[in-house]
Amino acid sequence: MRSTRSLLAVAGAAAALAVAAATPASADGTVLTTGGAGGTAVAVGDVLDASLASGTAATLYSSSTGTSGVTCTSSSFSATVTDNPAAPGTATESLTGQSFDSSSCTSNVTGVLSVSSINVDNLPYSTSVTSGGTVTVTPAAGSTIQTTVKLRTLLGTITCVYQAPSLTGTASNADNSITFTNQQFTKSSGSSLCFAKGFFTAKYAPVTDTSQGSSPVYVN
Repeated sequence: MRSTRSLLAVAGAAAALAVAAATPASADGTVLTTGGAGGTAVAVGDVLDASLASGTAATLYSSSTGTSGVTCTSSSFSATVTDNPAAPGTATESLTGQSFDSSSCTSNVTGVLSVSSINVDNLPYSTSVTSGGTVTVTPAAGSTIQTTVKLRTLLGTITCVYQAPSLTGTASNADNSITFTNQQFTKSSGSSLCFAKGFFTAKYAPVTDTSQGSSPVYVN
């Protein structure tokens, strides 16, 4: 009887060790992964890039429901991951670059002939991504999110400067995208041809981890 019990104990211990060895150290993955939801963790220091989703445009309109303003069909951003904790949680990134190709930009504002340039100022910005897919972009302490738009007009080139305290977007695993919709900027300087408020809309997809072979990034 003792021998039988000893054998059962050994078998039970072996089974327990086998289960322990097969179980990951954490049942939860990280907030940002590649290879699918719950896939390979995105490493701190990895660079994430994205351009506008195919067939879409970035717009800065004078109202949230209007169509008057500036439209660009080529834009991209680059960010470096600064923290990627276990999910559920909030990952953070440093937005180090965002560009708009002025050759792809047009304006239908009366008196404006063309878009000379669009520059994103005061970089880098801090970016957070929650497990729920909320993306928040904020400037450094004492700074502001700022975009400078230069427009060529019949009277020469004018400069319009727009600012915002923060931006909020939504991340989606359906197409590995980040979407900003009607994010409000306020004109801080510029001529009367510069509209008083700007509402920014853009969809960037797919967001990829260039440090891991440009693999699409998922939010968990």
